[in-house]
Amino acid sequence: MSKLNRDIRYIDRDFDTLRNNLIQYSRTYFPDTYNDFTETSTGMLFMEMAAYVGDVLSFYLDNQIQETFIQKARQTTNLYSLAYSMGYIPKVTTVASVELDFFQQLPSKLSASVYVPDYDYALVIPENTQISSNVDSNMNFIIEDAVDFQSSSSLDPTETSIYQISGVNPTYFLLKKKRKAISATVKSQTFTFNNSVKFDTRNIISGNIIGVLDVIDSDGNIWYEVPNLAQENVFNSIRNTNTNDPNYSIDTEVPYLLELKSVQRRFVTRFLNENTLQLQFGAGSTRNVDEEIVPNPDNVGLGLPFEKTKLTTAFSPLNFVYTNTYGIAPYNTTLTVRYLTGGGASANVEAGVLTAVDDTNITFINPDLADTTLADNIFSSVASNNVRAADGGMDGDTVEELRQNSLGNFQNQLRTVTSQDYLIRSLSMPSNLGVVAKAHVQPNKVGEYEAGTLPSVLDLYILTYDINKKLRTASDILKRNLQTYLSEYRMINDSIKIKDAYIINIGVNFEIIVRPNFNNAETITKCIDSLTSFFKIDKWQINEPIMMKDISVLLDKVQGVQTVNNIEIVNLAGESLGYSKFSYDVNGSTIDNVLYPSIDPMVFEVKNPTQDIRGRVVPI
Repeated sequence: MSKLNRDIRYIDRDFDTLRNNLIQYSRTYFPDTYNDFTETSTGMLFMEMAAYVGDVLSFYLDNQIQETFIQKARQTTNLYSLAYSMGYIPKVTTVASVELDFFQQLPSKLSASVYVPDYDYALVIPENTQISSNVDSNMNFIIEDAVDFQSSSSLDPTETSIYQISGVNPTYFLLKKKRKAISATVKSQTFTFNNSVKFDTRNIISGNIIGVLDVIDSDGNIWYEVPNLAQENVFNSIRNTNTNDPNYSIDTEVPYLLELKSVQRRFVTRFLNENTLQLQFGAGSTRNVDEEIVPNPDNVGLGLPFEKTKLTTAFSPLNFVYTNTYGIAPYNTTLTVRYLTGGGASANVEAGVLTAVDDTNITFINPDLADTTLADNIFSSVASNNVRAADGGMDGDTVEELRQNSLGNFQNQLRTVTSQDYLIRSLSMPSNLGVVAKAHVQPNKVGEYEAGTLPSVLDLYILTYDINKKLRTASDILKRNLQTYLSEYRMINDSIKIKDAYIINIGVNFEIIVRPNFNNAETITKCIDSLTSFFKIDKWQINEPIMMKDISVLLDKVQGVQTVNNIEIVNLAGESLGYSKFSYDVNGSTIDNVLYPSIDPMVFEVKNPTQDIRGRVVPI
């Protein structure tokens, strides 16, 4: 009998179906060869083994196909790879940011019959200096810019006040400067490279990795992080000093100079999972720099038939130089990688706790001070404090957040055109800048702008979290970072204004009838747990209404509930009570069993579920 005529069922792939098909196949095509189909027969042994292998292979193939689609993938490693392929960088953790006040005392000196601060004793606190919490010594922040108490400008003013007086003359002055800090700890790891290996990789394994701070080899060369290895040009910011540029250093209002430089030593980073950050380097060497400057009249044009042309090349403003080497592959050297860890919701520390300054690298402006005792006293006077609580810290992307953020990022293709684009872009802001918890975009309302200024096209309403993951208004620092970040992606004719959304705190009172033989207290506890999960703030967005029917159905499904007798939403307001200062007319805003939000963007929040959700059992 020809194989072509045999009935083979390719779509039946589970164990039972495969087993039955094998039995039927044997009976149909080999009736005289084998006919013992009892459970204990040798033939059934082999058939069931074949069915088992087929079922396993079928499951494996189905799973592998599923893992290639971001909508269906479940494994974290695959989701990370798919996210990168769609242009989205997964968030393992998100830093909290805060503004710190730094203080130092200065002795006075007599100058032109006036007592002034003696700036010979001014200190410099270098960038990346660590400031720790006085509540939790493991909670660390670092400053992004150095604190130079001697310099002062409108962008970086130094506040000076009299600290101590002897008679009528000041003996000590107090200097104060402000700096932004992020929740991070600086760590380092070294990697040794012997022979040159194309596209060599190294892995950093640690928890809560924020990203790479810098990479320096054993010869003192700096390696630069780029979005992709084909990009040779990077923006580099350097301090504005006479050494760097004598023409610009006179401008004290510009502390940094921005330059565009071509770099051969470069690398890319990629998260493999929540605890592994991979660094990948180039494929060339300094002896083989295959470069071609584009565009220019010599290599852009039609040219001769079959000649290489650049008419179909996508030119990037950051990639003036094309190369086939994709950067230098490190060899015969050791790279020291400094990276940052930290962040998370726990980094949203309360005000007044960031007071422990690491003084290891603090130095005097003038290293040759005659009075060493006075210098020691001045050195020990350094202090810090955070007037406001830190905000913006969030844990890493959940599986579903990773999936949705990747899809949204791929859709807008690095552009912010629609309102949804602005939402996705706001939520995708790099973690070292902070992240908003809630965002809502709507067209600007006519007349809501100052005279003499242009109206914004869109209004972006945002909120952030405090240390307990309760909603709060965002700080000016977070808003400024978001404004700057969005300006890189918005359309040239778009203007966006960042505003605070309103927080409306609510409570839930409910009455139920409990079924016979069920404990009243246990049933009430289960109802409160269900409502706590229902009102979890992660699930609620700005301007989302509350469907009273959904609450009723939810309570009705709780084991032990016979009837939901009554449900009441109440407004809880008053800062003295620990709630938002904004009141809301719940009864007037409830229409057809739906509690609607106000015209102004707002979000409903059950701030303290254990005390704001109350239940009562009523008799039948």
